[in-house]
Amino acid sequence: MSINVEDYYPRATFQKMKAFADQHETPFVVIDTQIISQAYDELVGNFPFAKIYYAVKANPATEITELLRDKGSNFDIASIYELDKVMSVGVDASRISYGNTIKKARDIRYFYEKGVRMFATDSEADLRNIAKAAPGSKVYVRILTEGSTTADWPLSRKFGCQPDMALDLLILARQLGLEPYGISFHVGSQQRDIDVWDAAIAKVKVIFDRLREEDGIILKMINMGGGFPANYIQRTNSLETYAEEIIRFLKEDFGDELPEIILEPGRSLIANAGVLVSEVVLVARKSRTAVERWVYTDVGKFSGLIETMDESIKFPIWTEKKGEMEEVVIAGPTCDSADIMYEHYKYGLPLNLSSGDRLYWLSTGAYTTSYSAVEFNGFPPLKAYYL
Repeated sequence: MSINVEDYYPRATFQKMKAFADQHETPFVVIDTQIISQAYDELVGNFPFAKIYYAVKANPATEITELLRDKGSNFDIASIYELDKVMSVGVDASRISYGNTIKKARDIRYFYEKGVRMFATDSEADLRNIAKAAPGSKVYVRILTEGSTTADWPLSRKFGCQPDMALDLLILARQLGLEPYGISFHVGSQQRDIDVWDAAIAKVKVIFDRLREEDGIILKMINMGGGFPANYIQRTNSLETYAEEIIRFLKEDFGDELPEIILEPGRSLIANAGVLVSEVVLVARKSRTAVERWVYTDVGKFSGLIETMDESIKFPIWTEKKGEMEEVVIAGPTCDSADIMYEHYKYGLPLNLSSGDRLYWLSTGAYTTSYSAVEFNGFPPLKAYYL
């Protein structure tokens, strides 16, 4: 397997990032904020009617928050810590939603006291906590959706409820003095099957209609979450194709008078902006006759590459070394046998690869720094630089 960098970055962009990388000790990720800016503009251009709520968990760096703040983005927040970080750079509470359905009552109160008035929920216990700690707020209920088999990083089961439960919760929300505002769903991160949005939107339409006709509740918003793809090894349709199809699904169900539409991109905005740079620590074989080489690098699952778990996300890997390629197992530096990134999916790397050579992991701007462990085996968190 040979990676062509120009399939992922313009030549000048990658040369700039590599020139910077050559001056720093591995491991680290270097992120070009201009790519993020362009991705945001592309998303707005394809969904001009939607409100963008950046999923801060993808990468909470201040450099990214400030960039998106200035471009008019809103922010999807998962904890009081993310809230403090985003508000510390001047983001107003009116541009924030508390999108985590699993939250302490005191954290709900904290958000409310900071001025946040929009909350996600998917259970009665959480809804009652919101009613007590954030009276009068807008609530939207997250529903379960299909798509786990076609998303590289599924987000099913833990979050969301069945549509009949969503109906009950929105009726209860009104009884508790909250504003039943809308429905949310997430079809899975790095979702390659656009049709799963069709099924999810159809479920939402049924809920909208039943609440209006049977209970007099008029919902105003659909939060369609994220799911738009980054450029990994397995290629996907363009964002323009995603938008054309999803807009068609929306109009088929809701006509020309769409409710408020919210998108919560994370990966699709920032993944392509990052290159993670690692160094080969060791190349070894397990026996005299072993065909496979093991390539150990100074970055692994615990230092930013947790999304290689179950080999779910397959990052493009490039090296300057050239020559005959051979299949390898790629593993991290820690004393944990789980720290193997790729063993079953066969990556090919040059036979002359050796200790000290660098590997460039492309499209690693999302969920690398934010997933990096604090001090496993004493290794520090993944460093990040922003251009």
